[in-house]
Amino acid sequence: MIKVAALTSGKHVPSSRFRVRQHIFPLRSFGIEVREYAPLIEKYRNLPLWPEKKDYRYGLPLFLLWQGLKVTTRIPGVFGSWRHQISWLERLMLPGFVTLEPILKKPLVFDVDDAIWLAPPFKTSAWRIAGRADVVIAGNQYLADRFSPYCRDIRVIPTAVDTDRYRPRPKQTPGQSGHFTIGWIGTSANLRYLEALETPLHQFLVDHPESKLLVMADKPPYFPKIPEDRMCYLPWTEDGELIALQEMDIGLMPLPDEEWSRGKCSFKMLQYMACGIPTAVSPVGMNLEILAMGQIGLPCSRSGDWYEALSFFHNNQEAAVEYGKTGQCIVERHFSRERLTASIAGVFQSLA
Repeated sequence: MIKVAALTSGKHVPSSRFRVRQHIFPLRSFGIEVREYAPLIEKYRNLPLWPEKKDYRYGLPLFLLWQGLKVTTRIPGVFGSWRHQISWLERLMLPGFVTLEPILKKPLVFDVDDAIWLAPPFKTSAWRIAGRADVVIAGNQYLADRFSPYCRDIRVIPTAVDTDRYRPRPKQTPGQSGHFTIGWIGTSANLRYLEALETPLHQFLVDHPESKLLVMADKPPYFPKIPEDRMCYLPWTEDGELIALQEMDIGLMPLPDEEWSRGKCSFKMLQYMACGIPTAVSPVGMNLEILAMGQIGLPCSRSGDWYEALSFFHNNQEAAVEYGKTGQCIVERHFSRERLTASIAGVFQSLA
């Protein structure tokens, strides 16, 4: 068995779940045994009791102490790396900092699925770790191109979808539940992208009384114009995620056209597609690449585009079903866990 130590960002961090954890069991069939080391304090957890919108500069000593505590929870992973053949690092240990990464055992595989070089305070941190890595696994071509000057071996491996779990809802066509459900799922850090669509969403909900907005996240969105009875907010849970997706008739993925967004790996879009849901997405970065693979959704750049996309799928349910079927086939063919686990296995086998 090839033994791999995987250092992830936390038990409930999406990138840890989907970039690493979902591959651990199936990698055993390739002769690869992975031990995950998740920190006791999740990497992105805020300082306890600190006001959400208050700048950390006003409590810099406390902030630095908190970051130091996070680093100490990484020590078991560092020791664990030396008991294994290969280290698999999912992003940096702390956003914007180089901490214990230089003492991880090599060969080192650095897994990146976001534009992490933009995280403050030290934007060179990601490049430094990439320069030490034997392989950088990039979630899309944009990331691969940005990291290629720093590492000779770059492998593009998208974020995989477990197509055995993420499936279309059984025996139901769009709108059959009596509602046309517009859906969005993600973390609260990305809610601002959805909130930017309040005007077209509000107008559509007004014009179509049987429609509703379904949002699943770790915090509720802020929509002052949308009545509470027209929006359903569900706190995120791993078990409830699939149920929420299967309630949707269309999935949204709005993004601004900027460097951070171009690093996104379109996983939200892929989740919708795997569940047979047509999509309305910003044609940015990897979203644009997936749109080019087939009729799976509509690109939306302006406010009016979102309203028109919602209207199209609301008024053309047969087309919505076909878009959903095409999307599901594309995910199964190119983005399934089975396929991409094999690609990850190839990385470790080349280093063993």
